[in-house]
Amino acid sequence: MSTFLYRMGKAAYSKPWYFIVSWIAILGIVLTMLGVNGIHVTSDMKIEGTESQKVLDQLTAELPEASGGQASIVFTSPEGESLDTAERLNAISEAVNKVYTLDYVINPIELAAQAGASMTDAASQGGQAAQGEAAAEGAQGATGELPPYGPMMIDGAPVPGVMIASDGSVALFQFQFTVQQMSLPEEVPDLVIDAVTAVEQAGITALPSDSLSTKPAIGSTEAIGIAVAAVVLFMTLGSVVAAGLPLLTALMGVGISVGGAFAFSKFFNMTDMTPVLALMVGLAVGIDYSLFIVNRQRRMILEQGLSAREAASRAVGTAGSAVFFAGLTVIIALCGMLVIGIGFLSAMALVAAIAVLANVLVALTLLPALLGLVGERICSAKARAKVSSHSNTNPNGFAHRWVTAVVKGRWAIVVAVIVILGAAAIPVTKMEMGIPSGATANLDTGARQSYDAISNGFGEGFNGPLLLVAEPQGSSGAITMETLGALVQELQQHENVSVVTPMGVNKTGDMAIISLIPKTGPTDKETKDLVQELRDTDSSMAKSHDVKIGVTGFTAINIDMSSKLAEVFPLYVGIIVILSIIILLLVFRSIIVPVKATVGFLLSVLATFGITTAVFQWGWVHDLFGFDTGGPLLSFMPILVTGILYGLAMDYQVFLVSSMRESYVHGHHGKESVIHGYDQASRVVVAAAIIMVSVFAGFIFAHDIMIKQIGFALAIGILIDAFFVRMALVPAVMAIFGDKAWWLPKWLDKSLPNLDVEGDKLLAQLKEQESTAGKKKTKAIPRQAH
Repeated sequence: MSTFLYRMGKAAYSKPWYFIVSWIAILGIVLTMLGVNGIHVTSDMKIEGTESQKVLDQLTAELPEASGGQASIVFTSPEGESLDTAERLNAISEAVNKVYTLDYVINPIELAAQAGASMTDAASQGGQAAQGEAAAEGAQGATGELPPYGPMMIDGAPVPGVMIASDGSVALFQFQFTVQQMSLPEEVPDLVIDAVTAVEQAGITALPSDSLSTKPAIGSTEAIGIAVAAVVLFMTLGSVVAAGLPLLTALMGVGISVGGAFAFSKFFNMTDMTPVLALMVGLAVGIDYSLFIVNRQRRMILEQGLSAREAASRAVGTAGSAVFFAGLTVIIALCGMLVIGIGFLSAMALVAAIAVLANVLVALTLLPALLGLVGERICSAKARAKVSSHSNTNPNGFAHRWVTAVVKGRWAIVVAVIVILGAAAIPVTKMEMGIPSGATANLDTGARQSYDAISNGFGEGFNGPLLLVAEPQGSSGAITMETLGALVQELQQHENVSVVTPMGVNKTGDMAIISLIPKTGPTDKETKDLVQELRDTDSSMAKSHDVKIGVTGFTAINIDMSSKLAEVFPLYVGIIVILSIIILLLVFRSIIVPVKATVGFLLSVLATFGITTAVFQWGWVHDLFGFDTGGPLLSFMPILVTGILYGLAMDYQVFLVSSMRESYVHGHHGKESVIHGYDQASRVVVAAAIIMVSVFAGFIFAHDIMIKQIGFALAIGILIDAFFVRMALVPAVMAIFGDKAWWLPKWLDKSLPNLDVEGDKLLAQLKEQESTAGKKKTKAIPRQAH
């Protein structure tokens, strides 16, 4: 591998424009395809096989009009005033009717008619009576007594889908789309908002729910991380030219991979989070991989006196080998998510893996081509003079003092790191998973104001209505109006149910549709318990009415998604642990190193999730990170972050420990090999970690709370893994084991392939070639003299 990369690096350096033009052409093709196919992203994060998704698929097949997404608009009056005036009631009614005329928005009366039975038919058996009693008595939410509410009336007739608080301070308009929100054309939510905001002329404020709010995926704050990375690169490499190359190559890799994902988004379901994740990972690894190669080239020039051409070729052959296997590790970790079988996660993993692959290829081909254009200018005269005037016996003064202290107090360091990271991991035991909603949005956003207005006026449950599908469970084969009315009445009597509305029975009579609003909020444990209770086929309710109840809707989907992801998370961690041991066994040809690296990684991950829980769920120092209210952690975040952190942590493991192994192979033993290898690699690993933390941290200040959480978890995870585990725990443990760290049974040593990550075979081959060339030259001199 190292020999092949050496030759490729020399070819790219010698004929740079062949490689540069090729990459520009690839970028041009991607941009052309993007222009032809357009961008197609969705917010769809469904998990096939869950109970809520099965019910939704059934509705889509048998009664598509009832399978659409739910949304709501809150109308509020100025403080001290009421909506209950003729002008304002008419304004709301006009806005509601206008919404009902839009494409993809259904009218509840039309839905009932298409279903085959009107709501009046169901009401005649007691359904409307139960609903009326609830409206008259009011509802009691999780936080206490709430004001009564009822249907908004104009000229004695109710306005479909609109309820109003008895004090007239707030009205709630709930409606349904014919399709899920992620399948709506982009202009539909805007048309809905335009229709309802017309009420502002009557002094009414219209607040759309978070399902209608547009959330920018990427903002300007991400540039902060790139700016910090540029400063670190300049400080590490010592020149603007050298610092600019990793940034340039990373942007090329990200442009091709993210642009390619957008270009092909027409052919697969890509969530709006997918390109953001690819951008995060692509930028981070792209900068780091190029930094490793450029740093190695500069060291060879300054310390060994090689030409820029030879140093670049050798850097690609040696550091490039480490880059290749480090990138392969990240790709394997990401592709491990495919085993879980969750569609949107698989798409995220594949796109992120392609971003890593693109950046590996760019670092190994485009970077040496650019180095060929730069030539000897990669090291300034000032840098060469500085090196020649100083001794290189201790090139990393602080690093040397640090690793010496770590080696000396190795047992204390091991205990200290375990205690600190163990304490940081304690909040994991209280971690709650879910999908962020309006309840966790910032106080100044329309989504949060809408959520609070609904909660205060009607109860938190109105923010997360459930859609029930009742089917006959026995031999009757049909659901009668009597059965539906009795079922609705019993549901209404449940202690955690606020309002039950029968929506009708389909034409064949074997499916009834019911809207149910809990008293508790969408992420409350009581709501989860209610969903499970409703689904129980052995419950007294199901048996007494001889029905099977399915539950779907946004709230139920999120509950099922969180449950499913929590269920498969241990499986994925197991896959990661096995992969870790196998890959590191091949790379380092050691038993102890893979085990130590895996244990260190698990400590990092647990501490990362513990701190993330304390910040985003408990709300610690929330002001610092730009959000107002804590809430559940993103349900797919643990799996996603674990896979990415594993791959990136192994990057630092490969670069740091391979340097220690290189020192061991070249004659340093015991603690000396640990110190010498640390001296050689620590500076660039620290710089790479700071760059990666900076890039991820730039996403913490994005508007979307989901991006905030992922950016924070990745930033804090890299910080912990790089500085606590790799910079402290690793040298301490390596010093404890000494040369035994490289022990490998002879039978296993013979059966494992030698990957030559350190490039020893390449260096030996080059040394032999130099020796042969020197002998020939020596023989030729006497003949010339003669």
